[in-house]
Amino acid sequence: MIAYLKGKLAYIQEESVIVDVGGVGYEVLCANPFAFQSSLNKELFIFTYHHVRDDLQQLFGFKDEDEKYLFTKLISVSGIGPKSAIGILSSAQVNEFIAAVETEDEKYLTQFPGVGKKTARQIILDLKGKLSSHMTLEEISGTTVGDSFVVSEVKEALKSLGYSEREMKQVLQQLQKENITETDEAIKKALVLLA
Repeated sequence: MIAYLKGKLAYIQEESVIVDVGGVGYEVLCANPFAFQSSLNKELFIFTYHHVRDDLQQLFGFKDEDEKYLFTKLISVSGIGPKSAIGILSSAQVNEFIAAVETEDEKYLTQFPGVGKKTARQIILDLKGKLSSHMTLEEISGTTVGDSFVVSEVKEALKSLGYSEREMKQVLQQLQKENITETDEAIKKALVLLA
């Protein structure tokens, strides 16, 4: 199995990066290939997962071990393949995702493409207690366990009001620092910050 690649980042494509290792170009599928933009034409170290099927071999790449760890756990869940797992990672923060699993936050989990209520329940059933073994709940959530739900509620409210992902991200980071536990209060504070 190929655990990592170290080589020159030759190209960035929509769903993958091409890493030149000793004159051989490896295509590595990534959750967010443009996260590696600063390494273009430079030497790069990228964690990989080598996925092998009868008719297909693919390399999936990750910027750190936590991302790779979550990916390997996700593909162990019935109904989630590598493409779905990489899709989840493209819009999830690892610590937030683990916190959602630990707190059984189905609403957070169903926001990802291809994850319905049934799959969200399966993720919780298969992974609860297995993802947090090397982290405390405070480390996982970055704040407190209950905040994951509040943050996802605020995000939904702001999205429905037409705010962009960039605007929401800045406000949500600020809210997480303030330890607000009531959804209404958090939404009001978010609107004040955005004004």
